[in-house]
Amino acid sequence: MRLRLLHLYPDVMNLYGDRGNVIALVRRCQWHGVACEVTEASIGTAADIPAFDIVFMGGGQDREQRLIAADFLQAKGPALREAIAGGAVVLAICGAYQLLGRYYRTGGGDTIEGLGVMDAWTEAGPRRFIGNVVVRSELSGVPRTLVGFENHSGRTFLGADLAPLGRVLRGFGNNGADHNEGAVLGNCIGTYLHGSLLPKNPWLGDLLIERALRRRHGDVTLGELDDRLEALAHSAAMRRAGWRRKDAPWPRPRV
Repeated sequence: MRLRLLHLYPDVMNLYGDRGNVIALVRRCQWHGVACEVTEASIGTAADIPAFDIVFMGGGQDREQRLIAADFLQAKGPALREAIAGGAVVLAICGAYQLLGRYYRTGGGDTIEGLGVMDAWTEAGPRRFIGNVVVRSELSGVPRTLVGFENHSGRTFLGADLAPLGRVLRGFGNNGADHNEGAVLGNCIGTYLHGSLLPKNPWLGDLLIERALRRRHGDVTLGELDDRLEALAHSAAMRRAGWRRKDAPWPRPRV
């Protein structure tokens, strides 16, 4: 089996090790016996986005978002919207997550228009949300934990029909008020979790791969991998965030 992965703006949108998510996806594909071809596309580079199975885009600050805004909305936006509607797997981190929403209003009062594929909007706040995060997510159908690192001043709010990626147990998440983190629209996921996200959360990486495989190849179920090292990294991140097992409000989740 084979998958095609598109990495958008790798030279501009790549904060806090976000490229590690692409490395993790490729490596886990290899371990599962799946060939994964990676293509990079930046400003001015054409890409047939609906032809790809997975699209990844990392985070960037206000300056980077402004740099790519015109190309993202005009050149790549319509095709990305088509890919999302067609069930392509998309993972968007931080600034990329904000650009999938309606708009991002910066601290200076400028408005960066978003693609509007997600019913969400972002307003800059007076305080930066920085630190390790623990999230409870049921994206896979059972309660699991997600860990990552956030660093953002934007407050993202979700429309009534847009589901969050999970519930914040430690950290701030989308806006520090409603305990939501990230957003999910079909196979499209937006999140503030850097770090990089997937090496410490192997279940999410495999879920993305499996969904992409099913879209292209039909009924596919991935086997189990030896994720002992990944589990240790996950547990260490939880402890760094101040999490203790006695704090768990639900049956012990698998990582």
